[in-house]
Amino acid sequence: MANKIQPVKGTREFYPEQMALRNFIYEKVRVASQAFGYQEWDAPFIEPIDLYAAKSGEELVKKQSFTFEDRGGDFVTLRPELTPSLARMIAAKQNELTYPVRWWSFGPFWRYEQPQKGRSREFFQWNIDMLGVNSPQADAELVAVAATFLSSVGLTPDQATIYVNNRRLMDSEFDKLQIPNEKRLDVSNLVDRRSKMESAKWDAYALELGLNQTQLDGLKNILSNFELWKESDELVKFFSALDALGVSEYVKYDPNIMRGLLYYTGTVFEAFETSGSVKRAILGGGRYDNLLADVGGQPLSGVGFAMGDVVMGIVLQEKGLLPEFNPTPADVLVTLFDESFLSKSFALSAQLRNAGINTLVFPEPAKLQKQFKFADKMKVKLALVLGPDEEAQGVVVVKNLGNGEQVQVKKEALVESVKGILSNA
Repeated sequence: MANKIQPVKGTREFYPEQMALRNFIYEKVRVASQAFGYQEWDAPFIEPIDLYAAKSGEELVKKQSFTFEDRGGDFVTLRPELTPSLARMIAAKQNELTYPVRWWSFGPFWRYEQPQKGRSREFFQWNIDMLGVNSPQADAELVAVAATFLSSVGLTPDQATIYVNNRRLMDSEFDKLQIPNEKRLDVSNLVDRRSKMESAKWDAYALELGLNQTQLDGLKNILSNFELWKESDELVKFFSALDALGVSEYVKYDPNIMRGLLYYTGTVFEAFETSGSVKRAILGGGRYDNLLADVGGQPLSGVGFAMGDVVMGIVLQEKGLLPEFNPTPADVLVTLFDESFLSKSFALSAQLRNAGINTLVFPEPAKLQKQFKFADKMKVKLALVLGPDEEAQGVVVVKNLGNGEQVQVKKEALVESVKGILSNA
């Protein structure tokens, strides 16, 4: 036998069960986004590699992107993220748009990373942003959208939490410790790595970076002060807005959150599933400035976040929060008595579809028991039987596959009868 051709490493195959999960996440994303008035948009799946060179960093461009030369000699890439495309499209119509812009998208992305639990090379991602406004209340709205989504999929505040910090607050604390500006990025990286290192090794690493013992002790005090947010006017307004939005139970302040070190400028946040079975964040985002500077636009502040479907899918499966999988969207199966009834069975199915009832037809003659067994496996609710006896009497047998009951229904009353039975099934 010839060798089976395997899928490309890190890509994903969506059998109906996996597709149902993807669609479930998409639908919840859509509802949460539109509840707050955000408009759906999208960008090309293939972009010039130059789009990412200025803002996204060398590692993304040279190591994580799927790049290739097209037939015209241009270097392009499967998009690894959406923000540069967002910046370009906003800049192209910057003077035509109505601000604040509220946009969301859910689509595929590709990164050449090492596949592992919660990470693949091909993934779907929810991106949502508010552009053209710079306020703590706008930051709170984006966090509220995230919390609304978590609630909609059945995750309680005990199961998922959004942790928040503020880069400007941390900079003011670094000022108090007299940490020089040229060391701020290293210290921020140090904070970000704290949960991934043993305490003694983390301390040693901090001293290697050039912090003295007084600064290290002060940094530890900052990172253990979960009331520090009260010293930030931004965060006080932010948490007040969250209270008014009714989602504060999902949100906690954590001075250890330090994401997007080259990107975010104000409030930052990440959501985690609290049992820790998946170590990666469910979603993350924050406030950024000068979004359009690298693509020729005027400075524009924004706030947004992104959520991949891989981690979210694992969490929902582990928590048992997915709806029962339906093998078919059809509620009705029209059986086929024999080949002479093909046209009559197809016509019956068309009648039901025209009335808005999703309907399957068994496509070839077979014993009724085989057709009923097929309907049972597909979890169809009703099976319709039309044979010579039924045809002579002008009726159709409607069998309820849930309880086994069956009734004869006049053809002219079939649609209303089927709708009635389905509404009670």
